[in-house]
Amino acid sequence: MGGTTLEKLAEGYGLIEGPVWDPECGLLFSDVLNGGVFCLDAGGVVSTVFEHRRGIGGMSLYDGGEGTEGLIVSGRNISYKPFDGGQTLTVLDRDEDAGLVGYNDITTDAAGRIYAGSLGSSPVFDDGREPAAGDLYRIELDGSASVVGRDVQLTNGLGFSPDGHTLYHSDSRRQAVFCYSVDADGSVGEKREFCVTERGVPDGLVVSEDGAVWVALAGGGQGVGVFDENGSFREHIEIPLPMCTSLCFGGEDLRELYIVSGSDGANGDRAGAVFRIRTSLPGLPVPPARVALTTSS
Repeated sequence: MGGTTLEKLAEGYGLIEGPVWDPECGLLFSDVLNGGVFCLDAGGVVSTVFEHRRGIGGMSLYDGGEGTEGLIVSGRNISYKPFDGGQTLTVLDRDEDAGLVGYNDITTDAAGRIYAGSLGSSPVFDDGREPAAGDLYRIELDGSASVVGRDVQLTNGLGFSPDGHTLYHSDSRRQAVFCYSVDADGSVGEKREFCVTERGVPDGLVVSEDGAVWVALAGGGQGVGVFDENGSFREHIEIPLPMCTSLCFGGEDLRELYIVSGSDGANGDRAGAVFRIRTSLPGLPVPPARVALTTSS
């Protein structure tokens, strides 16, 4: 399913995460360690979209109507950041007293609800806490939030099946991808094991049109594992760096797979890079978030 030529498009970052395809701009991505959100355009030029903010592990496009285009970003909280440089709005805050120190990967359903994994301890920044589990949150269209899944040891990639009735969720510390049944109203069923990764640990994930789940393999996984919709391993797409962190489909036909990486295991602390490979199958478009924005920060 993967193409034959892997291209390196950009490099020089600490830990790239949160790749999102924006048809208007190109590939959006964050640098967790050094801060900032960037855009890689069709000509290979990288520009800065937002400066400074560190710790962004997940991103989603936002469309709440005219004049509200921007990004939903995770990290110490889940926030809306408008492209026009306006005020940042907090969508879901952390609660350190309750053991919720932040959020990692996020995704959206067809209606625009947000599903986000919380962190009981930081996997990147030393906060002095012992490793602790987090939960899975759903943010409704009215902006209300609730816990819909428990005991996620280290939350990472999230993505929906083509019919929208299955939500996939990486738990890196368990070295497994789990799945949940999801109803049309956003209700989430019991967690089930989807697959176990033998090479590296599961990080970000995306789903292709045929229902296959494409999983970034961190922790020395050195690439992407592709799993059929029944959880069986299909193939491995290798990159020349051990820390593969996330991925997304892009391009006009969604057949360009963008793969991003971090510096762990490489020479130097600015080895994170963006790669691209052409695939025979298109990826699923990820809808923009459409939740209400009510709380300023």
